[in-house]
Amino acid sequence: MPNKPPPTSTEQTSQAVQKLMDQYTEIARLAGALAHEIKNPLSTIRLNMELLAEDMEENPSPAQRRAAKRIDLVHRECQRLQDLLDDFLNYAKVRHLHLQPTDLNAEIVEALDFFAPEAAEAGVEIVRYLDPELPSVLLDREAFRGALLNLILNAKQAMPDGGQLVARTSAARDKVALYLIDTGCGMDENTAAQMFDAFFSTKPGGSGLGLPTTAKIIEAHDGQINVQSAVGRGTQFTVELPVPARLAQDVANDELSHDR
Repeated sequence: MPNKPPPTSTEQTSQAVQKLMDQYTEIARLAGALAHEIKNPLSTIRLNMELLAEDMEENPSPAQRRAAKRIDLVHRECQRLQDLLDDFLNYAKVRHLHLQPTDLNAEIVEALDFFAPEAAEAGVEIVRYLDPELPSVLLDREAFRGALLNLILNAKQAMPDGGQLVARTSAARDKVALYLIDTGCGMDENTAAQMFDAFFSTKPGGSGLGLPTTAKIIEAHDGQINVQSAVGRGTQFTVELPVPARLAQDVANDELSHDR
C-alpha cells in the first residue's frame, strides 16, 4: 500500500482554521449556556423584588421605605445584568448568515427613514450622498440592519447637542464602501483604537458589546469596518463590503465601455 502523501501547506492551513473555528464554536456554545443559566435565577430575583415592592406600597413605615429603596436598587442592578447578558449572548453566538443580493443604498435609506423621527427630536440633520451606480452586495438583511442601526445610534449619542450625520456610499471594482460621518464630540486615538474591543465602553452603564457585535457582523460578511475620529470634530465609520466576483466583473466591463 503506497504511503499517503503529507498534507500540503494549504491543507494544513485549512485544517488549522477549521480547528480554530471548532474551538470557537464550542466556547461560544458554553458561554451561551452559562449566560442562560445565569439569566434564569436572575429573572426570579427580579420578579421577587417586584413583588416585595408591591407589598410595601400601602402605608409603609419609615423602615419599609428604606427597605423599598434598597429593593429598587437591587431591581435596577438585576435589570442591568439582564441587559448585559442579552448583549453578551448576541455577541457570542455563532452567526449563520443567509446572504442574498441586496441593494445597499436601499438598506441605508430604510434604516435612516426609521431613525428620522429620533434624529429630528435630537436635533440631528441627516444628509445622504448615495452613489446611484452602486452594485449589489451579498447581505443577510436582518443581521446587517442591526449593525447599521447600531452605528447610527452610536453617532446620535455622540451628538448630545445635535449635529449632522452624513451617509455616503461609493464603489470600486471589487468592493463598495459606506461612510457614516457625524459632527459629534469625537474620540482621541487611544479610545478609537479600542472601540471594537469587547467590554470597552465610554458610556456610563454601557455593556461595551454594541460596536464589537457590529464589527463581528460586518466581518461575517467578509467586510471590514474602520474608524477615524478627532476630538471636537467628529467621527467617521467606514464599512467596506466585497462585491461578488461576477458583479465586480460587470462593473469593470461597464467602466471600460464608458472609457471608450
